[in-house]
Amino acid sequence: MKEEIGGSKMTKNKLKGLVGLGSLITVIGFILLFFSVNFGLSLAENWIVKQVEQTGGADTSTYLIVIEGSTNNFLAAGSILFGIGLATIIFAYYKILNINEKK
Repeated sequence: MKEEIGGSKMTKNKLKGLVGLGSLITVIGFILLFFSVNFGLSLAENWIVKQVEQTGGADTSTYLIVIEGSTNNFLAAGSILFGIGLATIIFAYYKILNINEKK
């Protein structure tokens, strides 16, 4: 059974694919959220290596700001992806339930 959404036909298979895509985005967001400190530290370490090569050293307070900024970037990206993924899963699941009820 098909349902019209915005002029296009949404089949059950397309909606299941949308649930799969939403699940993938949610998992990526989850990983970014919970490993943001590790990713942020890794980026900050790369930054400090470049600073040492270019200038011979780096200020500790600047290094801490780079760690915090990098970690916050991963937190923000993870939160956004996690939210979009959950919203996609909920939307597609709701549409699948509507298709099942109309049979």
